[in-house]
Amino acid sequence: MRKRKTTILLGMILLSLNLHAQWKFEGQSIGWGTINPDPSLQFQSGLRYLPSLSWGKFVKSNLVFDSEFSANMYGTWTTKKNANDEWNGKIKPYRLWIRLADNQWEFRAGLQKINFGSATLLRSLMWFDRIDPRDPLQLTDGVYGLLARYYFVNNTNIWFWGLYGNQDPKGWELLSTDKETLEWGGRIQMPVPKGEIGLAFHQRRVAPERDIQRLTSFLGLSNSWDFGNTEMPNLRKTWERRVGFDTRWDIEIGLWTELAMIHTDFDWLPKSWQRLWTLGADYTFSVGNGLHALYEHFGFRLVDNLWGQGDGAELSALSLNYPIGMLDNLTGMLYFDWENESWYRFVQWQRAYDNWLIFGMVFWNPDTFDLYQNISGNNLFAGKGFQIMIVFNH
Repeated sequence: MRKRKTTILLGMILLSLNLHAQWKFEGQSIGWGTINPDPSLQFQSGLRYLPSLSWGKFVKSNLVFDSEFSANMYGTWTTKKNANDEWNGKIKPYRLWIRLADNQWEFRAGLQKINFGSATLLRSLMWFDRIDPRDPLQLTDGVYGLLARYYFVNNTNIWFWGLYGNQDPKGWELLSTDKETLEWGGRIQMPVPKGEIGLAFHQRRVAPERDIQRLTSFLGLSNSWDFGNTEMPNLRKTWERRVGFDTRWDIEIGLWTELAMIHTDFDWLPKSWQRLWTLGADYTFSVGNGLHALYEHFGFRLVDNLWGQGDGAELSALSLNYPIGMLDNLTGMLYFDWENESWYRFVQWQRAYDNWLIFGMVFWNPDTFDLYQNISGNNLFAGKGFQIMIVFNH
């Protein structure tokens, strides 16, 4: 199904090139090496290339028809002490969309990135992407769907979206989506004095039969399901509905909140509600070239009713960013897991040239990496180690 959608969208883009549109080809080449000597020696090297072809044409004075096609091609080699080497590689679409837009509205269809909210490090509204705040390039897979947005003259904007064919879990999702049904939702964002507020809604049908192991591990259940008997529940496809609310104010400091409430219609699950929330603030201190500090606190609860106490976790995160000069930038991130009383530490140095970026990162984390479990590759950041990354843009 995904290959068919990709072929159709690519054909539409190639057909549109006959409109004598202006087009541009560019790309990004990435190479990295990660060494993790603790708790056991582990090394990974990798190459990634993201070619991008974009084009656009003004149909009328304020009406533009444009598109983007980009691919994600990568390969990695991982070697571990007392283990066989692992080779991994893939070529897949990264962005594949067409858009029609004017000054106040846009319609965009295809493989695209959809995200919103003000949080950066611990995002309660990470619904459709998996952006890792430690990643300086902010790479993430997109979703197949249609997005429509309208912008009013007072900066109020309304979003509507419909997604189809995105079976694998995305964002914070634990369960797969039923590939035969449409996901849909919307958002309204309005200005308020010295800030803005937003309200979002999304509905999808989940297919939990693909995710037994992940679900039981997350809920802390045994293979007997620990419901007081050994009978396997009926893992029928069912509906999940979520509501999100976010605010941001820019006063002397920046302040923001995110809140997400998610309900799944499982009659066999004791706690079918999820509640996520984030509180954040940032400020730039007049120290040297300017020290930017950002703090966020995140909470998650799995509860049997909307306002119950339930089980969950809380995390705090602090990010400090300081531009050393014209070419160099230094960033530090510190996380604390309140439930496990664990610290996670990241320090990143960046040097920028015309087309080149060089990154060096040092990490010092617990031996078991429980932060961002939904993002692949986290096992490399367990324990202590460092990573070097070189990026070339053309």
